[in-house]
Amino acid sequence: MRLALRLARRGSGHTSPNPMVGAVLVKRGQIIGRGWHRRAGQPHAEIEALRDAAKRCHSPGDATLYVTLEPCCTHGRTPPCTEAIIAAGIRRVVIGATDPNPNHAGKGFKILRRAGIEVVHGVLANDCAQLNEAFNHWIVRRTPFVTVKAAMTLDGKIATASGESKWITGEKARAFGMKLRHGSDAILVGVNTILADDPSMTARGVQGPKSKVQSHRLRRIVLDSLARTPLSAKVVSDEHAALTTIVVGPRAPKHRVAALARRVNVLVAPCSKSPIANRQSAIDLRWLLKKLGAQNVTSLLVEGGGEVNASFLLGGLAQRVAFFYAPKILGGRDSRKAVAGDGARSLSEAIQLREIQWRKLGADLLLTARVD
Repeated sequence: MRLALRLARRGSGHTSPNPMVGAVLVKRGQIIGRGWHRRAGQPHAEIEALRDAAKRCHSPGDATLYVTLEPCCTHGRTPPCTEAIIAAGIRRVVIGATDPNPNHAGKGFKILRRAGIEVVHGVLANDCAQLNEAFNHWIVRRTPFVTVKAAMTLDGKIATASGESKWITGEKARAFGMKLRHGSDAILVGVNTILADDPSMTARGVQGPKSKVQSHRLRRIVLDSLARTPLSAKVVSDEHAALTTIVVGPRAPKHRVAALARRVNVLVAPCSKSPIANRQSAIDLRWLLKKLGAQNVTSLLVEGGGEVNASFLLGGLAQRVAFFYAPKILGGRDSRKAVAGDGARSLSEAIQLREIQWRKLGADLLLTARVD
């Protein structure tokens, strides 16, 4: 199962809106086939493992299949894997996580057992579920799994008062940040980040033969209630402009909205009614998340400024944080904070983090945690 997990991770950044899945076929103590789901619309991991066994001239009859996720039992873009498993004569199936979709959960087990196949499930279940935490969230709630990412000094500053921020963290931390982008469906910033930095918002420098493909399919979302994004901005004018969505409010000047719509996708969002709404953007973020979820965006990486970060965190819209800390102290009343907004009114209202993990990246530290 650990090998199946390693295989599954090879699909990171390529399988959405499907989960990452790995599979290993074992017969008489020997591995006879292995596979992973490579891309949505392509064969699932179980089929890849069966094909690998056939290439090696091994028969899967009476073999044991180890798979990280309950095999699918319904017709989608590909036939049900349960049918292929039964047809192959596999004797035993060992499964990590149960299908999180409440319409399918456990049905694959029943189908296989009715066919006389021994089914064992729950092996490394937590590891297998963690692998697809974004997919699991999306398939149940139909909104993206939101991670708020920020690189800051030890005193929580992401830029000087003048906006200088390159570079707070070192190369290893920035490379890891690109991996986070690579594993996401979309990246979101506020318009002030566009005006200050003119970022390209792509997954650059990710190792692997398909990293270039991933950078082409990473959606870019800009919160811009008044349509202030310049037509010369990289996200509007570069070769990936078709993957850019500018989210404007109902009060945005129509001529600016029309000019942007000729270059990129434009969404007109309703105004937020939240009392902690971002002061620079009154966009209804709950509405936006539902819209993105309906467009098969399973994971969203928020790299906004302090106000945007605060809107997602204080609004209860984030599921995870990825905070990079550099061994620097910036100070200053006007230096820009990683999380701004009005903040919690008391310690009892502070955002609680759990499942905390620390990682050293060169001289920097990375904190990843789930948000309660």
